[in-house]
Amino acid sequence: MSDFAQTVKQQADIVKVIGGYIRLRKAGAQNYSGLCPFHKEKSPSFSVHAGRQFYHCFGCGVSGDIFSFVSKIENAGFPESVRIVAQKCGIPLPKREYNSPEEAAEAGQRRKLLDLHEAAAAWFEQQLRSPDGAFAREYLAGRGVTPEAIKLFRIGYAPDNFNALREYLAPSADAEVLRISGLFSSKDSEDAGGNLVPGRLYDRFRKRITFPICNESGRVIAFTARALESGDKSGPKYINSPETPLYSKGQVLFNLDKAKAAIRAMEFALLVEGQMDCISVYMRGIQNVIATSGTAFTEQQVALLRRQTTNVVVNFDPDAAGANAAEKSIALLTEEGFSIKVVTLEGGLDPDRFIRDRGVEAYAAAIKGARRQSDYLIDRARQNFPGASADAKIKAMNYLLPHIRRIPQKLERDQFAQDAAQKLGIDSAHIREELRQAALKRQDRVEVRATGLTEVERVMLRALATPHTTDPACWATASAAIREHPEWFDGLATYPAMAALAAQQFSDPIGAIPDQAQRALLAQALLEERESPAEIAVHDALHGLHVRSLEQRQRHLRAEIAAAEQRGDGAELAVLTQRKLELDRELRNLHG
Repeated sequence: MSDFAQTVKQQADIVKVIGGYIRLRKAGAQNYSGLCPFHKEKSPSFSVHAGRQFYHCFGCGVSGDIFSFVSKIENAGFPESVRIVAQKCGIPLPKREYNSPEEAAEAGQRRKLLDLHEAAAAWFEQQLRSPDGAFAREYLAGRGVTPEAIKLFRIGYAPDNFNALREYLAPSADAEVLRISGLFSSKDSEDAGGNLVPGRLYDRFRKRITFPICNESGRVIAFTARALESGDKSGPKYINSPETPLYSKGQVLFNLDKAKAAIRAMEFALLVEGQMDCISVYMRGIQNVIATSGTAFTEQQVALLRRQTTNVVVNFDPDAAGANAAEKSIALLTEEGFSIKVVTLEGGLDPDRFIRDRGVEAYAAAIKGARRQSDYLIDRARQNFPGASADAKIKAMNYLLPHIRRIPQKLERDQFAQDAAQKLGIDSAHIREELRQAALKRQDRVEVRATGLTEVERVMLRALATPHTTDPACWATASAAIREHPEWFDGLATYPAMAALAAQQFSDPIGAIPDQAQRALLAQALLEERESPAEIAVHDALHGLHVRSLEQRQRHLRAEIAAAEQRGDGAELAVLTQRKLELDRELRNLHG
């Protein structure tokens, strides 16, 4: 380790530096703990020792000093990690040495691009203050953007000129750096040999309000620019910087540099869709807000956010694009084990408009009343597939199942499925059980055939029709259940066939069924069979039938209790209530 690196290590506070990336809590005299940023976890196993200046994760085993942490989390080499730590601690940097000419060239190019974006941001700010920026200033004032917000977020204006920014920046950088910066466009062509001939550069952003996009350290790395006029001639409403050596859209969260302290303090992040929403919310005191710049979350963005919190409140625009982006973000956050709530604002307003119309207190109340993701998605399913028909309910279920499947915890998946069945008005015990089983097994779809033959019936029929020589346990388990618990099979259309097959084993099970309709159902079950039934599948089917039977009894008891209450029969009510308590306990045991 060089003398300078040793000096930085001695002066740096590892708790402060790591605490700038992840939320740490005191866990002893000199120990701090938090969620490890290098693997997925819900319970903190990552520890930092302030005195000995090291970290260790008891979950994934990673450990090291302040430089190895910064190297891993920033994907930087050792020299760059030393520089990053020094800058964070305010330690003056010596002249940098590089391991190779290529490394020196890459670092030099990155430095030039950062300087170029800083100069562009300052120039855009200056243009907003100029006479040419009057219309842009009026627009911002009309949107409730204060001078303080303009200054803090460095909002600027790109004039209606193809060459103004290029001419301003040309003395500061060579043509190649200007070309790869993303600040300019060009119309390239091909020569006679098919080779690409770069065209003349012109300003990418024109007659637009500019919003700088910063990395986690607060350095400008890209821009989003909003059109001041509408119509075909004005082009898209928003134009973003393209992918550059500095900027990858899916790896940056707008405002994370300013919001991360508030996110750690509030213990959740408020996720909105665009820059204006984010700025409006932030400037009114809700500072744990970040934005995705109109795109759904990516894995890289989730990793960035995980360093600060695993709790997210989503408030995207209510239009179709916003709802789709919200669903995609919810899906990815769910898979990564985040706790998610969703805000749906009254009147179909976006956050910016809602705050301007109704005030920040009303918006804060809406955040406080955010719904669980399951409730939000169930309502979406009902909106997308309205009606009480069986087909609409099946489509709604199949819309929900991919979301349910992503939930890591089995009990939460089961609860989501039960809530969905109840709110969708699914009274059929068969379908409710198939939905529950699909959720527990993390399937994406429930297939319900027009014949009404459920998966439980298919499993039972196949098991009962299995020859003794193939798998005696399947037939024995299924037939014993029919003999000992006939109440489990009440209402099943295929019960006559099951009862006949349970009486004894047949070499020709279809021929043993006298009723033609029952033979057809058995034939369908056997013809659709992809593999022989397993004993565990029979046990799962019987478990579902047992639960179904108890739920039917539960509904009957509720009706009897309501009737006893109406009659004022206290003695019968006491007996019925006790039965229901016992039945509820039995159901909880089965579900557990």
